Amino acid sequence: MAISVCVFDAYGTLFDVAAAARIAAEEPGRDELARVWPALAEDWRRKQLEYSWLRAVTGDYVSFWQVTKDGLDWAMERAGLDDAELRERLLALYWELPAYSEVPFMLARLKAAGKACAVLSNGSPDMLEGAVDSAGIGEYLDAVLSVESVGIFKPARAVYDMVGARFGCAPSEVLFVSSNGWDAAGASAYGFDTVWVNRAGLPVDRLMAAPGRILTDLKTIPELV
Repeated sequence: MAISVCVFDAYGTLFDVAAAARIAAEEPGRDELARVWPALAEDWRRKQLEYSWLRAVTGDYVSFWQVTKDGLDWAMERAGLDDAELRERLLALYWELPAYSEVPFMLARLKAAGKACAVLSNGSPDMLEGAVDSAGIGEYLDAVLSVESVGIFKPARAVYDMVGARFGCAPSEVLFVSSNGWDAAGASAYGFDTVWVNRAGLPVDRLMAAPGRILTDLKTIPELV
């Protein structure tokens, strides 16, 4: 079947998750953060994902916002940053993450081609609303789907089920795009056509399935459908 629906992961795929730490580090008086922000951003993201996986395995679901705060607390402690004001600033910036530069034009091309576009994310609905509004891409999206509706994080199959339930499509009609190799693997195993946006040039994860395609950014997504 031809692709009718293009579905995107949010954090790291459409939105730059390192931007919160980077922007805060550039603000006056943030000399201590400026020295460690790349490591802080990496640790924050890694723990955010690890906590989501562990909670999915144990069935102990909490909102992604709670997972995000827990991951930041771990990362700040590791970096030796005991600063409540900085913590609040970093969390506030996470609600306003910028989209990668190619995102608006890429989504506009997909919409012009008659494709439905959606976000499918671990993010909480209010987090996603904030990021979409801040990036100014809401006009290109037909749906913003959050795992909060099913109470489990990706790559659980119940999450990918949400796409068919929303759009009435078969898995083979969906192009799923993620910057997370494990997410692309889960979506491939589910039956979606997939793209892994491998911005960091990492090896392919040894998991249940492999991504259908591997790209370094989102610019050529419209050419695939």
